[in-house]
Amino acid sequence: MRHIAVIGSGPAGYYTAEACQKVFGDEVRVDIIDRMPVPYGLIRSGVAPDHQSIKAVSKRYEATALSDNVRFVGNVMIGRDISIPELSGLYDAVVLATGAPHDRPLGIPGDDLPGVIGSAAFVGWYNGHPDFADLAPPLDTPGAVIVGAGNVALDVARILAKTGEEFTGSDIAAHALAALAQHGIRDVTILARRGPHEIAMTPKELGELGHLIRATPLVDPADLPPVEADAALEPGLRKSVTHLRGFAGNVSTAPVSINFDFFAMPIAIEGDEKAERVIVERTKLDEGGRAIGTGETYAVPAGLIISCIGYRTPPIEGVPYDAKLGRFANEEGRIAPGLYAVGWARRGPTGTIGTNRPDGFMIADHIAADTSADSAKAGRPGLDALLAARGVDIVTFRDWQGIERAEIANARDGAPREKFTSLDAMLAARAPM
Repeated sequence: MRHIAVIGSGPAGYYTAEACQKVFGDEVRVDIIDRMPVPYGLIRSGVAPDHQSIKAVSKRYEATALSDNVRFVGNVMIGRDISIPELSGLYDAVVLATGAPHDRPLGIPGDDLPGVIGSAAFVGWYNGHPDFADLAPPLDTPGAVIVGAGNVALDVARILAKTGEEFTGSDIAAHALAALAQHGIRDVTILARRGPHEIAMTPKELGELGHLIRATPLVDPADLPPVEADAALEPGLRKSVTHLRGFAGNVSTAPVSINFDFFAMPIAIEGDEKAERVIVERTKLDEGGRAIGTGETYAVPAGLIISCIGYRTPPIEGVPYDAKLGRFANEEGRIAPGLYAVGWARRGPTGTIGTNRPDGFMIADHIAADTSADSAKAGRPGLDALLAARGVDIVTFRDWQGIERAEIANARDGAPREKFTSLDAMLAARAPM
């Protein structure tokens, strides 16, 4: 019997548990440990609330969680309740699947002014994550700037632009829905350092902007390369650029404009004790495709600036860390004997949710090669004894099902659930089957 601890209950964690079941069969016990009392990580608190079809993948993770040899151990924080060395003493393998929940900083003057928010915080706010429920972003400003050229930037723009009715069927947090209904934003500007051919925006997400009730997406035709250049693009990117070409023909008649500003690099944020404008430098591409400044600058008025430029994995004491790449230092997932990283914690914030599945199988194969089936480790009983001695109040998957039932019961009309936005409320909602 092998005993495996997986730290993090998002897609990478559950795909790793599923892979271990397939590789080891009944001869494995997997404990999925998470600091939150609720599972699913990025699926619950990162995927946009109006993308319920993507969130449905949690049903697959639920099937894994309810199997006999996988267990969810929630409300347990690494470093506070138990350390990595202690887990390594209890388990044959410890797999870090902690994701990349911290924002990369903008790194420009003024990025610490009130009104400048990272996308992890903003997305967490509208998704009801307890860490960000009290964020209170300044939505009473006529101008908002989003920095980034990926799908998260599109999610943020779409959430800012939608009417309340357009959130029907979503699980956006009630506090965010109420605040967005009252906002005064009229101009949303998406700043992209490079051009339309270099975006990381997918066709589905771009296409959604063309169907918003009160918002019009706009592209300056001068930013678009010659149409014949699109032929060299891979098919998905070509479809995305086709959407942008369609936006270039729009005329702004709606209450909200979503302005794509390409070849635009933020170099400073200015304001009197709060963000009021972004200073932008026009860029061009060098021979290597990198954006370089031209010296031409201009200001974009904005009281809300949301940075969507990527994420970092937070370090854990005693675990080798690559500060430059913002992830754990590893060789194909191996950090040290018995210690592994998977998903974004291994490779950085790249790929889709499904990319984590082959990642999980790779780690399961590593564990099979590195460990013995005849384990002398204490595993699950040892963890339970240690946490009980420390008075740690663990949350099981059955407990989570009680929380989930309460969230479903509390849902407003047309919503799948109303998430609890505090740890105390989650813990109080636990109920026996």
